[in-house]
Amino acid sequence: MPRRLRLTLLALGGFALALLLAAVIAVYILLQPERFTRMLQSQARSAGLELNLASPASPTLFPRPALDLDGITLNAAGAGAPILLAAHGQLVLPWHTVLGGPTVISQLHIESPRVDLDALQEWLAALPAQPNGVPPNIPRIDTGVSVSRGSVVRGNQVLLGNVSLEAGSLVSGQPFPLSVSAATAAGTPLRLRLSATPRIEGNALQLDNITLHLSQGSATTLALTGNAHWHGAADAAANLAGKLDQANAGQYDVSLLLTPADQSNPLLLALKLDGPANHADLRLPPLALVHWWSQLDNPQGPQLSVPPGSGHAEFAQFQAGGISIEGLTIRAGAAVPAAAATAAAPATKPAAGKPSP
Repeated sequence: MPRRLRLTLLALGGFALALLLAAVIAVYILLQPERFTRMLQSQARSAGLELNLASPASPTLFPRPALDLDGITLNAAGAGAPILLAAHGQLVLPWHTVLGGPTVISQLHIESPRVDLDALQEWLAALPAQPNGVPPNIPRIDTGVSVSRGSVVRGNQVLLGNVSLEAGSLVSGQPFPLSVSAATAAGTPLRLRLSATPRIEGNALQLDNITLHLSQGSATTLALTGNAHWHGAADAAANLAGKLDQANAGQYDVSLLLTPADQSNPLLLALKLDGPANHADLRLPPLALVHWWSQLDNPQGPQLSVPPGSGHAEFAQFQAGGISIEGLTIRAGAAVPAAAATAAAPATKPAAGKPSP
């Protein structure tokens, strides 16, 4: 090979190597992964949470600016059990953020997250009320959020598996679409479609024009519309109404009224249901209700019990998991448990029913 050609190739190779080194340096200078990691951890601390990563955030500029997060752990401050564990996450950032503009996330991807409902409940119960005059913050996500292969657990018990989530842009004053699919511990498919318009009203996060559609397999569908607002912690309220369709039982009118917690009562859900031969008027602590429902659908053996709370219900036929009961009447005392996590089941006076396998 002629000497001049060899020198030319060496010069081109050195120039390419210099460009590669410059690109690597630009990635770290522009993205500054430590800055974004500190920002995320600071935002977590402001909510009483601790965010840890198994390794430092890894930046990339191509095909788009992003930070890869491996081994994500999210704990309540001082708590042992994590609220969330995730194998991998990615924050996609717009160029104006990379170049020093306002911190905005274009997209958020989370792979294989595991959410512990008990740890989440303890964190929510410990949150202080939102200070008067301080509005909550709506984190802006321009393009959307996606979650794949997730799970929701209570301790070592899996409540939901194979959770997938797709959400649109999260911007104040614009409709926010959300779609979730999952499977119960017994393998029953669940699907949720939700649309709402978030906005700040005074010192509250307002959700207007809520449209919710929930289906369990092909036998049960629930459609609700309404509004909600949140001041922080358990200071939340909602008013939703709609229809419940059950393939073997008919159609029901449903209304849900969520009232915020105070010094004497936990966050409460007032549920009214009226339809063919079935009626209910109940006040339920929502997180305790989730636990009650998971026991009915327990693959190791359904456990029939009265839902925590107060009110009355009459069911010509009641089915959940592998349990079927005819002529069921439930009357619970007016006293609602003070804490959903530790409350004992209220006294009941069930009418004679005829269980069948």
